[in-house]
Amino acid sequence: MDWSLAYASGHSAKNEMMNLLFSKKTILPLFFLTSCFLNFQPFLQAQETSSLQVMTFNIRYPNPGDGFNYWPNRKELVASMMRFYEADLVGVQEAFRSQLDELTEMLPEYAWTGLCRTDGSQHPDPDNEFSAILYRKDRFELLNSETFWLSPNPSEVGSKSWDAALPRIVSWAKFRDRQSGQEWYHFNTHFDHRGEQARLESARLILQKIKEIAPNHPAILTGDFNCTPTDPPYRLLTAEDSPMKDALYASQQPHHGPMSTWSGFQFPGVPDRRIDFVFINERARVLKHAILSDSWSGRFPSDHLPVLARVGIKR
Repeated sequence: MDWSLAYASGHSAKNEMMNLLFSKKTILPLFFLTSCFLNFQPFLQAQETSSLQVMTFNIRYPNPGDGFNYWPNRKELVASMMRFYEADLVGVQEAFRSQLDELTEMLPEYAWTGLCRTDGSQHPDPDNEFSAILYRKDRFELLNSETFWLSPNPSEVGSKSWDAALPRIVSWAKFRDRQSGQEWYHFNTHFDHRGEQARLESARLILQKIKEIAPNHPAILTGDFNCTPTDPPYRLLTAEDSPMKDALYASQQPHHGPMSTWSGFQFPGVPDRRIDFVFINERARVLKHAILSDSWSGRFPSDHLPVLARVGIKR
């Protein structure tokens, strides 16, 4: 066999193939495909450009009977948790107007929205309790905010029904991210601590309201639900036909921290008492989820542990 001829033949075939690949007829489709891919990447990135640190935190009302754990002795700890974990949105429960004022004084980058559960005002009455939403006012624009009551008459101020011990509310807000222009809704609540039927009917009403108010937007639901994942209200909120998902199980990373959120100001808290939740709908996704058990030499900022979720907002 003449190896020189074989080499020349192979070399010629290789050149011919290279010429074909880089001919005008081939370059144009390759250029087109490359251009499409490069132009498609920003489109993919644009689908999710807002990432939020969402916290739900029952901060415990200012009860002088708490003694060592009375609000003035721990308010700095609550503010420190929000500050250190760089919370963008915080749904608080058991918050009195005086507590909200003190928190925003310690954390001037935040504003808050919500109404009192008893009279639907923002009056600084000692007994006025809020399920307010705190937010970073430099980053987020508050577009709308309302409160409805967890009763058969949601628009009736101060109404309560079923077997609830107290009036209970949902405060919600519609936000726009000033950086990305994306919009979403945040709902925040505190279910009744005694009424089993009230908690179940409250879950049913919240799902109805989320579908009515935010049918085509990302939605976040935070709160102290006074029920665990084995109880009927939770099962209703996370049912197959529900738009909401528990952020703990939807998280892309494994959960961080304990699995209980009620500590009673004690370590290690009460096992199997995960009653504070962050829920999201299908237009949001969860990157991380944690229950934060930070303490200062055994001191806790509240009798509940805050829950933190890093949430990506989809367009």
